[in-house]
Amino acid sequence: MNIQAPIKIDKKTKRLAKRLTGGEIAVINHTDIDEVAANSLVEGKIKLVINASESISGRYPNKGPGILTKKNILIVDNVGKEVFDSLTEGEVIEVIDGKIYKDSKLIGEGEVLDESIVDYKIKKAYENLSVELDRFIDNTIDYAKKEKGFILGDVEIPKVKTDYSDKHVLIVVRGQDYKEDLSAITSYIDEMKPILVGVDGGADAIIEFGYTPDVIVGDMDSVSDEALKKASEIVVHAYSDGRAPGLKRITDLGLDAIVFPAPGTSEDIAMLMAYEYKAELIVAVGTHSNMIDFLEKGRKGMSSTFLVRLKIGSKLIDAKGVNLLYQSKLKLKYVWALIITALFPILIIASFTPGFRQIIDLLELKLKLLLQI
Repeated sequence: MNIQAPIKIDKKTKRLAKRLTGGEIAVINHTDIDEVAANSLVEGKIKLVINASESISGRYPNKGPGILTKKNILIVDNVGKEVFDSLTEGEVIEVIDGKIYKDSKLIGEGEVLDESIVDYKIKKAYENLSVELDRFIDNTIDYAKKEKGFILGDVEIPKVKTDYSDKHVLIVVRGQDYKEDLSAITSYIDEMKPILVGVDGGADAIIEFGYTPDVIVGDMDSVSDEALKKASEIVVHAYSDGRAPGLKRITDLGLDAIVFPAPGTSEDIAMLMAYEYKAELIVAVGTHSNMIDFLEKGRKGMSSTFLVRLKIGSKLIDAKGVNLLYQSKLKLKYVWALIITALFPILIIASFTPGFRQIIDLLELKLKLLLQI
C-alpha cells in the first residue's frame, strides 16, 4: 500500500463527511466506526481512513469497518492522538504499509485493516457480545424505571403548528438501509402524502428523494442548513433540564423553533409527538431498534425507545428492512404465459375469418407432407 493525498481531518466523522470532495485521506478519531459514519465516508469517495482510535474495540460487532473494506477502502488503525494532533487539514501526506509520512518524515504508524482482518476482529467481537448484552439489558431496565414518566404524561408535549390529527406520519432517520427502505415506499408517499418528519439528517434524506420535510426534530447536529430553511416547523430536542445546545444554530439562521425537553432519543420524541397529536398511522424508516444500533450510537440502553414503542403500539409500522421483504424477479415463463394469454382471444376471433382459415389449412397441409402422413 502506497497512498499519497491531501487530508481532511475532524474529531466528528459526520462533520468531516460533509467536507469530503473525493480523493482525500480521511483522518478521524472514532472508536468503533458505526455504519452511518462508514457509509458517509464511502459516499465521500475517499482513498484511505486513518483512525487515531480503535476502529473495532471488540466490545461489540460494529458494522462500519466492514463497509469500508468491502469498498476497498483500507483503514490505518489506532495511530494515536499524537499523530492526529500533528496533522492539519489540507496538507499532503504519504502512507506506506501503515507508516505515515509528512514532508518525508515518519510521524507515526498503525495497523492496516483489510477485509480479512476486519472479518477476524468482528468474529472475536461476537464472542464478547453476551457480556455486552448483559450490561445493555441491565441499563435498559434501570433507565426504564427512571424514565417511565416519559410515557405516563410526566413529560409535557409542546404545542406545534403541524396538524397531525387523523393523518399518516412518516418519520425518517438516517439509520441502517434508510435509502433502500425510503426508495421502497415512495409509492406510499406519493399516494398517501403523509406528514414528513426528518430526524436530524433524516430531513436531508427526505430532500434527497425529492420531497420537502414538514417537520424536523433533533438536536440539530447533523442536518443541513438547506433542510432547516425548507422545513415548515423545527423542534429542537433539549436535555431534560431544558438545555438545548442546538437552539443557537437555529437562531443564528434566523429561524423559529420549538424546544422539547425530554429524555431518550430524538426519534423517540418524534414518534411520541405524532402519537399524542392523534396521528392515524406512524411509519418509521431507518430508526434504531436493536442493541447494535444503540451501541453504535454510543447509548448504553434503549429504555426510552422501548417505552415509546410500548405506548404507541399498533399505530407504528417500522419500515426498517422493507426493501428486503419481497424482491420480485421477472421470469421467462411468466413472460410467455402473459404473451399466450394476450394472444388467445385474438387467435379465437381470427380463426373465424376466411383468410386466416386458409392460412391454417395451408400450414396443416405442409405439415402432413413434411411428416409424410
